[in-house]
Parts: sequence; structure tokens; C-alpha cells
Amino acid sequence: MRNRHHRVLVSDFDGTMTKFDFFDLARRDLPSAADHDFWQDYVAGQITHFEALAGIFGSIRSDWPGIEQVLAGMQLDPTLKDSVARLRAAGWDIVVASAGCGWYIERLLRQAGVELEVHANPGEFAPETGLRLTLPTASPYFKRETGIDKPAIVRAALARDPAAVFAGDGRPDLAPALLVRPENRFATGWLAHHLENVGEPFRPFETWSQVAEALLEETPC
Repeated sequence: MRNRHHRVLVSDFDGTMTKFDFFDLARRDLPSAADHDFWQDYVAGQITHFEALAGIFGSIRSDWPGIEQVLAGMQLDPTLKDSVARLRAAGWDIVVASAGCGWYIERLLRQAGVELEVHANPGEFAPETGLRLTLPTASPYFKRETGIDKPAIVRAALARDPAAVFAGDGRPDLAPALLVRPENRFATGWLAHHLENVGEPFRPFETWSQVAEALLEETPC
């Protein structure tokens, strides 16, 4: 931790910093070379979460305009750059924790002029091979089942800031969300519905900038 007074926000990317997941848009809008459903194999317990994503992403067959259209369709929060700058000025460290692919995360952040600490699965896209994921075996947060261990990232954040905040939207975000205090748990999408159904308190949001605004309002000057 660079400064003991810094607060820490750990955030999912797909569906949290963006409106839509790359996973959903790719399955819906891009041609695939796969002859079966990798996701159903995962649901059936036949392969890991990482193997399912690697199979789906590696089966993509698209030219560059097609893949760029999907990236634009994810709709990164348009005020992300300003929100990040304001949070940092208020003493916040922001960490992205994703079970998705660092290739499109870094690409979208770079296009927005934003540089963040990102923990995600490495990958590279080419029209002939699709988006090829690799396991982040050198990462301190490596987990074979998902590539990146989100709960481990949150536990590291809590060691630096006992009041660390987490924001997410999907199934892989449930375990890390439950590690933080209820008042520091931001949820949308599937995660929000699930937490509501099981009676776990959380703070709802629709856009990532709403999370930033809420934290800025509560951060002492």
C-alpha cells in the first residue's frame, strides 16, 4: 500500500464498468467455429470456468471490424476517466478483478485514456484463431478453475483497507462480494438479484460512475 490512508475499491469489469459482458455479446453476435456449447459443459461440471471461456473465445471467427463492434457494444461507462481521476484525488486505489480477458479490458481502458491495476486472464485476438486465453500462472492471484482468484484479490485489499469496497454483477462476484462489509458491497445484474433473494444487504447501482459518486460523497475531504 502506497499510503496507509488510501482506500481500496475492487471492481469487476464486464457488466460493471461496462453495460454488457463481452461473453454475452460474443456468443450472440459473432460467428463461432465450435460444434458444441462449452458453457453447458461447464454448467454440467465437465470443464472449468476458465476452460469454458477459453473454448468459447477461441471459437470466435471474426474480422477486426466485427470484434471492434462488439467491444464498442460493451459500452464502457462514458464517465470512467473522470470518475477514476476524482476517486484517485480523494485517496482511492482502484483494482480491476476479472475472470474475463485482459486483452479487451486493457484495450477498452486504453481507448478511454484510463490506466488501472488489472488482474485478468491474458489473451490475444486474431481473426484466424479467435481470442486465445492463457492461464495467468505467474499471477499471485492464480486459480486454475477461473484463472484469476477474485476472493484472493479482495482479501488482499482488505488487508490494506479493512473497509475495502467491492462492485460486481455476476456469479463469479458472489464470493468476493460476501467478503466485504454490507455497506461496502455494490451489486447490479445477477449479483443484485441473488443477494436480494437470499436476504444479503447490498447497495444497488446501474452504472460504475454511480459507485464512484457514492464513494466520493462519503469520503472525508
